[in-house]
This record gives sequence, C-alpha cells and structure tokens, in this order.
Amino acid sequence: MLDWSRTRRILALALPIMGAMVSQSLLNLVDTAMVGVLGGDALAGVGLGGYATFMAISIVIGLGAGVQAMVARRKGEGERAHYAVPLNGGLLLGVAFAVPLTLLFFLGADALMTVVARQEGVREVAIPYFQARVLCVGAVAMNFAFRGYWNGINRSSVYMRTLVATHLLNIAISYVLIFGVLGFPKMGAVGAGIGTTVALFIGSALYFVQTALHARKNGFLRELPGRRVLSNILSVGLPNSMQQLLFASSLMVLFFIVGLVGSAEVAVAHVLITLVLFLILPAIGLGLSATSLVGQALGRQEPEDAYRWGWDVTRLAVGLLFLLAIPMWLFPDRILGLFLHEQALVELGRAPLRITGVLVCLDGIAIVFTHALLGAGAARSVMVVTLCVQFFFFLPAAYIIGPVLGFGLLGIWLMQATQRLITAVWLGWLWVRRHWIHIEL
Repeated sequence: MLDWSRTRRILALALPIMGAMVSQSLLNLVDTAMVGVLGGDALAGVGLGGYATFMAISIVIGLGAGVQAMVARRKGEGERAHYAVPLNGGLLLGVAFAVPLTLLFFLGADALMTVVARQEGVREVAIPYFQARVLCVGAVAMNFAFRGYWNGINRSSVYMRTLVATHLLNIAISYVLIFGVLGFPKMGAVGAGIGTTVALFIGSALYFVQTALHARKNGFLRELPGRRVLSNILSVGLPNSMQQLLFASSLMVLFFIVGLVGSAEVAVAHVLITLVLFLILPAIGLGLSATSLVGQALGRQEPEDAYRWGWDVTRLAVGLLFLLAIPMWLFPDRILGLFLHEQALVELGRAPLRITGVLVCLDGIAIVFTHALLGAGAARSVMVVTLCVQFFFFLPAAYIIGPVLGFGLLGIWLMQATQRLITAVWLGWLWVRRHWIHIEL
C-alpha cells in the first residue's frame, strides 16, 4: 500500500518536473509548426539538425545526473555549506567538455549532414541550422548542472519556472528571426536554430542569477571542487551520457530496421515512438524525484529508507502510466486517427499501439529504477544493462523477427515489449541486491 505522506513528498518533487517536461514538449510542437510553414525541406532539415544536436549534447547532459546525485547526498548529510560544490564542479566540467565538442561538431557539420541528408534542398537547410544549434552545447551543459542542483535540494519548482521561461523566449525569438519581424532580417529555418541557442543561454543566465542570490551560502562559486568531487560527478555522469547516446543510436538503428519492412511501417513506428516519448514524461519526472530521495536517504545513512523510496516511486509511476495507457487499449483507432489519415495505416498500427500500452508501463519501472540507481551512484550498472539489452538482444531480435522472418511491425513491437520487460526485471534485481548501498559519493 502507498504511504500517503511519502506519496505527497514524491509528488511535491515530481509534479514541477513533470510540468516543465510537458511544457517543453508542447512548446517544441509550436516550434515545429512555425518551421513547418516554410515547406517540407525546411522541416526535414530542422528535424535532422535537431537529431544531430541531440547526439552532440548527449555527451554533456549526463553531468546533471552526477550533480544531482552528489547534491542530494550532501543534503542528506546535512552539509549545508557544501551543497553547491558539486554544482561548481558540474559547471567546470560542462565548460571543459563543451568547448571541444562545439568546435568538433560546428566544423564537421558539412560532412555529417552530407551523410544523413541525401536531398540537396534538405542539406542546405540542415547544415546552417545544425551549426546554429550546436553552439548551445555549453548552455545545455550548464542548464543540466543547475537542474541537478535545484532538484537535488528539493527545489524542483526553480527548474520548472526557468525551463518554461526559456521555452517561451525560444518561441518569441525564433518567431522574430524566422519571419523577419521587428526590423530583423528574415532568416527562415536557421533563425529557429539561432533562436533556440540564444534562449538556452538566456536560460543559463536566469539559472545563474537565481543560484547566486540563494546559494552563495551553500558554496556556489565560493569553493573550488576537489579532484574527488570531479571524479564522482564523472563516475555518474559519463555512464549516463553514454546511456543517452546509446538510446539515440538505438532509435536510429530501429528506424533502419523498420524501413526494411516498408515505408508505411516507418510512418506508423514514428507515431508510436512519439507517443511513447510523450507518455513516459511522468515517469521521468518521478524518476528524477527518486534520484534526490534516494541520495538524501543514503546521505543520512538510512539505506533502508533509500530502498523503500525506490519501490514507492515505482508503484506510483506504474499506477499513473497504467491510467494513461487505458485509452490505447480501448480506443486505438481514435488515437491513431489523430496522426494517421489513411485507414490502412490505422489498421497497421492498431495492435502495436495496444502493445505500446504495456510497453509504457514496463518503461515506467525501468525509468524509475534507472534514476534511483543513479541517485545511489550506480550509473555503470545502468549503462551495462542498457547496452546489453538494446544492442545484444533487442536490435538483433527485431531484425530477425521483422524483415527476415516476415513478422513485420507487430513482431518488432513484441520484441520491444520483451526488451522493456527484461530491462525492468534486470534493473529491479539490481535494486533488490542493494550493492549500491556501499557506493561512496
């Protein structure tokens, strides 16, 4: 049974994070709609550039997990004067990583887009858009470090309001630059890239001001992080970054496999993946709350309480995702009809969508245990599970079941549900073993 006092504590942390993530998804849709009026090549170029940007920033976003795990541990230990020292380390590492990454991807944009964008019109949009977007790597690194700090001290509302402000600015600035209003030149799709980068740096400035006002007493920009602090951030952050990179790569390979089955299957798979990525946002919000609660409990030397938090958050996530999945089981045609306007495509996606309902619930378990283990510092274990299940089981099995044996999209989606089940069970087993109790941060 759920303990309502603990549930309220979970929701107090998770709801602002969920709100911020939902707002991000909705605002991204608005951004896409603005670019969409420029034509198919512009939309395709922005899509490819955005995907390439995710590949670039995946290397630094894991730093936020490292910062949050350490800040939560310091909070649990009651070391108020040192709460922000891991943040100082995260910002330092973020800048150190961002400079070479930005140069590498900016100078290599032409070669990279030539490989992934076959049509000349798409490539002409994708190259300058990607170059504009990749300039934001430093801002993303800083923003995730700040997010880790504020979530780690149970102030996730700061993350919510800053992210919402950043994305509202993104829409306003991008609109001005895309369409050339207020005296600015009409820049088209590249204006969207510049607008996003500028908004992200403004978001970094907003984080900096809020943190400087409230966290100087906690060591913000007052205490240099030692070698151990930097090492601990990297021990959590780099495996998490690798996990993000593996996820992005596995999606690319998955769409390649589905493409071997047929173009109609690709269209349906795109809709299904989009729905999954949207529906798991509550689980991610709850998972980030688990990172803080587990880290704080371990800092208080209360491993049993940390263990309970992992299960409490998991039960809450599964219950919530089960409710969100019910429409997929009861009204699959209506949901698919919002995105697919051909009856043949709706029929093709009906059974996979119902499987997606199960898949989302399993994903909730895996996501919460992933973040709970990150809060305990067991990032390498999570990375190993992700690598083994995705690349040594799911993708080979999907290739054999789908295009080789001819079971098509339905067979691939059954394999994906099996992958989620194996991942959830494996991560749950790691949680039950409790070897993570002995990890020092």
